[in-house]
Amino acid sequence: MTVTRKRFDDDPYLDHCSATVLSASDAGIELDETVCYARSGGQAGDTATLTLADGRTIEITDTVYADDRARILHVPAAGAELPRPGDRVTVAIDWQRRHRLMRLHTCLHLLGSLIPVPVTGCGISPDSARIDFDLPESTLDKAELTERLNALIRANTAVRIELITPQELAAQPELVRTIGAAPPAGTSSIRIVEIPGVDRQPCGGTHVANTGEIGAVVVTKVEKKSRTNRRVVVNFA
Repeated sequence: MTVTRKRFDDDPYLDHCSATVLSASDAGIELDETVCYARSGGQAGDTATLTLADGRTIEITDTVYADDRARILHVPAAGAELPRPGDRVTVAIDWQRRHRLMRLHTCLHLLGSLIPVPVTGCGISPDSARIDFDLPESTLDKAELTERLNALIRANTAVRIELITPQELAAQPELVRTIGAAPPAGTSSIRIVEIPGVDRQPCGGTHVANTGEIGAVVVTKVEKKSRTNRRVVVNFA
């Protein structure tokens, strides 16, 4: 079984790379490596452009995981002329869109630190993000959350990434904030995202290097989704 090299794990700011086509169909183009983040963990998949050696380009409208969760598929625009296995391509993400996703994903880590209860889900698009909390009674105030959230952003705290083993994670169950979350089966290391003094948890998404890079945000909605679930939505100010 092939495994796609995830260049975004090494450097989320890398916006392009060269790659070899392994397979291609209307369902997705598989490359040996990619800078494109595949939709997962609530974060939207990247859009991108593949450029072939002859200059032809293929628009990529989404990036997803194959069923085996080891391979990444780049979904081509409808009717696109597909490359052939063995072709060399340059894959370049829509950087402005990716950067907005990185900023909002990091922002959700800050928001979660302000509401210390289990998380039941999240969603991150380029323009807004939401996080759901296991919270039967809501005492959350939009204005107060916005003020506290922007204070954390203005602190300009560096965001750190480290790798730990599944055994180390098992010894620190408090690190897992999301109900039902589990590391991928068979993995030898787990990415930990740490904002010192604020938040530390396993996460496979892409993040900015410093909280100040997020920019000003506003909590636009706090809503009841069920008897025990409260959703908080945040947007760029």
